[in-house]
Amino acid sequence: MSKSRAPLALGALAASGIGYYLYSAGGNPRVAEKKFESDAHRAAAKIESKIPTNYPTHTTHKAEKEATRVGHEVGTKIDSAVTSVNRDLNQAKHEAEAIAKQAKADTLKKIDEFDRTVEEKAAKSKSYLSSWFGSK
Repeated sequence: MSKSRAPLALGALAASGIGYYLYSAGGNPRVAEKKFESDAHRAAAKIESKIPTNYPTHTTHKAEKEATRVGHEVGTKIDSAVTSVNRDLNQAKHEAEAIAKQAKADTLKKIDEFDRTVEEKAAKSKSYLSSWFGSK
């Protein structure tokens, strides 16, 4: 069964980004947050400066439709990935529970066998000692 590595890649990207900002801030989360906000604002301003402001509305409408379509497509893929991950986690949970249940049953069986063996040996020892002292 083939699994998408996109969630793993996104998680690694997010972790490395957080690590970068925390490292550059000397481990202080508040300073790291301010630095991230500053960088995000600077990037947004740079992007806004490159977008022409007087383009035709037909192009704007077409771009909005395309953005909506792409957003819907991405949302569907993300929902599918989340569903797949949840399904895999539930399956792993059930398998782990089954293994734990079997291990518990096996352990209890071994304990019962040990108890029986100890009781048998104790009974033999008791009869052996009783024979020494003439008890029946």
